[in-house]
Amino acid sequence: MKTFLFTLLLMTSMMSCNKEELFVESVVEVVEEDTPDTDDTNTPDEPTAVDTSLPCDFTLNDIQANSTVVINCVLDLGGQTITLPENVTIVYEGGDIINGTINFSGGSTFDGNFLNATLTIGGSTPQLKDPVFNFDPSRWGIVEGETTSAIAQKNNDILESTMFMAKELGIKTLKIDKMDAYFEVSKVTSTTSNQNFYPSEEAINVPSDFTLEMTENTHLRVQPNGNNDYVLLAIRDESNVTIEGGNLYGDRAKHDDSNKVGNSGHVIQIHGSNNVKINGVTTVDGTGDGININSLGFTFEAGYIPANNIEVTNCILDNNRRNNISITDGFNMLIDGNTFLNAGVDHPNDPGVAPGFALDVEAVRGGSFETGYLLYEKAYDITISNNTENGSKYGAFIVAIGQDVTIKNNTTEGGIAIADGSGVKILDNVITANPNDPTGAGITTGHPDSKSASNNVIAGNTISGYTVGIAVYTRDNEIYDNNIKEFVTGIQPKNIKNMNFYNNTFESTLSNSVGIFGNVTTMDNINIYENEFIRTGREGIKMVMVNNNAGEENNKVVINNNDFKNSKITLSRSKNMDFTNNTSEYISLINAESMILSGNTVNASSNHGIEILNGCNNVDIISNNITVTGNRQCTYQTSGLVNINVTNNSCN
Repeated sequence: MKTFLFTLLLMTSMMSCNKEELFVESVVEVVEEDTPDTDDTNTPDEPTAVDTSLPCDFTLNDIQANSTVVINCVLDLGGQTITLPENVTIVYEGGDIINGTINFSGGSTFDGNFLNATLTIGGSTPQLKDPVFNFDPSRWGIVEGETTSAIAQKNNDILESTMFMAKELGIKTLKIDKMDAYFEVSKVTSTTSNQNFYPSEEAINVPSDFTLEMTENTHLRVQPNGNNDYVLLAIRDESNVTIEGGNLYGDRAKHDDSNKVGNSGHVIQIHGSNNVKINGVTTVDGTGDGININSLGFTFEAGYIPANNIEVTNCILDNNRRNNISITDGFNMLIDGNTFLNAGVDHPNDPGVAPGFALDVEAVRGGSFETGYLLYEKAYDITISNNTENGSKYGAFIVAIGQDVTIKNNTTEGGIAIADGSGVKILDNVITANPNDPTGAGITTGHPDSKSASNNVIAGNTISGYTVGIAVYTRDNEIYDNNIKEFVTGIQPKNIKNMNFYNNTFESTLSNSVGIFGNVTTMDNINIYENEFIRTGREGIKMVMVNNNAGEENNKVVINNNDFKNSKITLSRSKNMDFTNNTSEYISLINAESMILSGNTVNASSNHGIEILNGCNNVDIISNNITVTGNRQCTYQTSGLVNINVTNNSCN
C-alpha cells in the first residue's frame, strides 16, 4: 500500500486566507464562564453575524486543561506544533485551523470539520464530535478535471491517505459530494527494493471498518494509461467496508492499447476482503471488469485469503470491456438489484474481450476430471438475484467454474449459462431475447466437453424468443416449471444422463419449432413427463439418432403423461424409448428399435395415427386410443419390419 502521509505541508496554496487577511482584527476568543446578568430589564442584543473567514486574534499556546475553545475564525498555526493539555474541547462554529500540528492529550474533543491538508493531528487521538467527515476536495489539494499523470498520482495519494488518517482519528464515514477528478493507478509507487506492480495496491485503497459515501455528483476517473492491469478503487485484505454511491470510470475510451493489452483494468476490486458492501455505485468503461472479486493467493497456499460475505447491490455496471462483474474466488456473496448494461460490447477500434458477460463466476483450476482437479481458486455460495441485464455481448450470467450458485428473479436479455458449475440453481428468471439477435440459448447447462457440471436445477423460468429455449448437457439435472415461448427448439438435450424434465410449458408460433429435440446424442435414465405443449409448429418431440452407439444398448428414455395436443411425434433411428400415456397428433417411427408405445391418445387429423416405417424392429404398440380421419389407418406399417407387436389398440 502506498506510504500514508498525515501532512501535506507543501499544499499551503490551498489555504482559505492569504497572509494579509490573517492580521485583520479577530472576533473569536477562548470561552470562559458566563457572568449572570442581574439586570432583568435589559433586552438582549440581537446576535451579530460573524465573518468566519477573518483571522483569529488568539493562539492555542496558553490553553489550560479542561478548557473549551470556540473557533469561528481562521487560526493559522504558522507551522508550529502545539501540544494541548488534557480535556480540551475545540468547537467548530464555521472557522478553520490551518498550517501546523496539534498534539492532543487524553480526554480531548475535536471537530472533524477542521481537518484539512495543512493540519496534522498527533498525540493522543481526540474524540471527534461526529464520526462522519465531509471531504471537501478543495481543502485537501485535489485537482479536478483533466490533468497530468503526476498530479493524478497526487490525487490518489491525497484521497487514500485522507481516508486512512480519518479512520485513525475514529471517523467511520467519509462523505464526498461534488468532485470530478482523475487518479493515477498504473504506476509503481513503492520505494522498497520490490518494484513489482500490484494493481490493487496502487489503487485508491479503502480501509477496514470504514464507509466511503459518495453522491451522484462524485466522479472518480482512471488517468488514461497503457497498462494491461489496473484498479481504480480497491478493498485489499480489509474487513467491514462499505462503499455507497458515486460514479467510477475506467479509461476504456482513452486507453493506450497499442500493444493489444487492456483486458484487466478493473474499476473496483475486492481482493481477499470480508464483510464488504458495494451499494448504489456506478462503474463504467473499465478495460477489464466493472467489479472484480477474488482472493489473495491460491487455495493451497499458506497466505490464502478468500473474499467472504460480499454484497453488491443497486449498482449500475455499464460498458466494461470484459465483464461487468467477475467473481473468481470467495463465498457467501449476494449480487442483488443491480443494472447490468453492455458488457464486453465492441466499439470502433476498441473491441470487447471475452468472456463478455454481465456477470461471470470463473474460478481457476488445473488438472482434469479423470485425474482430479487442483483448485487454484474456489467460488461458491453465491446468490445473483433481482438484477436486470441488457446488451451484453455474449450473455447475462455464467457460472464457468463454481459451486452452489443461485441465480433467481432476474430479468435479462442475454442468456444464463452453466459451463462447469455444480449445485447451480437457475430459478424464476425472465429471459427475453433481443429480436435482432435471437440466436443461442436462453439457458444453457453444461457444454459438450463438460464433465464436472452436475446436480443443477433449472426451474420456474420464462424464456422467450430464443432459437433454443434450454440447451442441456451433462448429468443429474432437474428441469421443471419453465415456460418456453417462441422458439425453434424448446429444449435441446445433448449427451445427458440422470435427468428429469417435467411440468414445463412449450408455446411457439414458428412453423419449424420443435418442443424437445434430441439429435445425434446419448440419453440415459431420462424422464420426460407431465409437460404441456400448447403449440409447436412442427413436432412436440423429435428424437433422431439417439442411443445408437456401442455401449448405449441399455440406455433408457421414458416419455410419459405429456400433453402434446396437436403436435406430432417423430422417433427416428433411435433406441430404448418408452412413449406412454401421452396425448398427441400422429406418431412416426423410422428405423426405431426397442420401443414401447402404450396407453397414448392419438388424434391424427392429417396422417395415419401411428406409422411404423422402414427399419423398425422390436417395437410394441399396445393399448393406445387412436383416432384418424378419412381413409387413413390407425396403425400403418411398411414391409420388411422385424418383431413388431401391435396389440389391443382402439381405432376410431
